[in-house]
Amino acid sequence: MLAVRDGVRSERPDDLATEEPMEIRVEGPDGSTVSVAVTMRTPGSDFELAAGFLFTEGLIEGRDDLRRVSYCEDLPADEQHYNVVTVSLTKPFDPDVLRRHFFANSSCGICGKATLEQVEVRCDRVAAGPVVKAEVLSWLPEGLRTAQKVFERTGGLHAAGLFMPDGTLLTVREDVGRHNAVDKVIGEEVLVGGPPLADRLLQVSGRLSFELVQKAGRAGIPIVSAVSAPSSLAVEAADHLGMTLVAFVRDRRFNVYTHPDRVAT
Repeated sequence: MLAVRDGVRSERPDDLATEEPMEIRVEGPDGSTVSVAVTMRTPGSDFELAAGFLFTEGLIEGRDDLRRVSYCEDLPADEQHYNVVTVSLTKPFDPDVLRRHFFANSSCGICGKATLEQVEVRCDRVAAGPVVKAEVLSWLPEGLRTAQKVFERTGGLHAAGLFMPDGTLLTVREDVGRHNAVDKVIGEEVLVGGPPLADRLLQVSGRLSFELVQKAGRAGIPIVSAVSAPSSLAVEAADHLGMTLVAFVRDRRFNVYTHPDRVAT
């Protein structure tokens, strides 16, 4: 890499965030396989990403629907086996769910399907959940940032973290796609028998889009917090779901856009 500092040129190596495509396939009990999605992601926690994606998109209901998650074993020798994940299901898969193909990229997530009506069909209102102290919410970005090991080297990844109401960090995942990071933390819970996650807080490193709110709502997360701005549809969706949406969390300040009763000041 050529680095220019105060007009001085120098060459040096640089660490870059890895971005590669991953295909998610679903296999029914009869062995038939359907390609569900292709997403650009940072390799790592691939099984969590696949399980989280299928859950947050409403294609599975939980761990009991999963028989096996594995890298594809029937690819030609010249193809990358670790870029195709097959999720084997315990019950028949409804192909009508795939009326639209889901193609994601690192910036916008799953495009062309975000409507408030779909939230009504796919997500119940979240449970009452905990009341969280303002100082805990103020600390969440720092807690998340401290755990971002790859971002520390590359500066090029989004992150999502699940916290307890007292601010204890439970898990964090990084990815080039903010939606993938959320799917990974939720997918970890799916693989061990969760959600709903009615006692958890979700902190994300970037802005809050409708899609992230929908994914959190699907997991039953009552409080979602971000360091940056929410979109108008994200606020509408959070209000509809009964979710507390917190944004612009920085320098001991934040804005609460919906259901502020969960924030103790």
